Amino acid sequence: MVANEKNIYRFEVEDLAGKKVSLADYSDKVILVVNTATACGYTPQLAQLEQLYETYKDKGFTVLAFPSNDFGQQEPLEGEKIGQFCQRNYGVTFPVFGKVHVKGSKITPLFRFLSEKSENGRVSSTPKWNFHKYLLNRKGEVVDYFYTITSPTSGRVKRAVEKLLAEQ
Repeated sequence: MVANEKNIYRFEVEDLAGKKVSLADYSDKVILVVNTATACGYTPQLAQLEQLYETYKDKGFTVLAFPSNDFGQQEPLEGEKIGQFCQRNYGVTFPVFGKVHVKGSKITPLFRFLSEKSENGRVSSTPKWNFHKYLLNRKGEVVDYFYTITSPTSGRVKRAVEKLLAEQ
């Protein structure tokens, strides 16, 4: 898939070790991008995200987690300690990237793209808290979003993922 201004494939992000990763590596996958935190009341959603990932990963689905300290200072960990926490406490095997800003003047380019309709062409939804979710189709385009309170294993999320997985 070719990177263009309306998909995420043009972005590079850092993994937990600070190494650059191209989001083009996830082309042709249905993607759920989530801003996460390890010290939040919603942190148990990591287990639900892992369950969703395990259910659909062999069909072309992935979860991409982006830790953020933007809400209530709820991401106190740094670097690989974040990944270790997620794996040890919630069995996370999906990709977890380096800490980012998801709102405000320091918002990263990826989250500016995800949250602003003028950037992505489809939705306008800035995270109001940790565990805000963006759903992207196989072309890397934002097609939907889910607020923090929406469980990753809810029927609404599963139906949306299954619909996108069925599209070729």
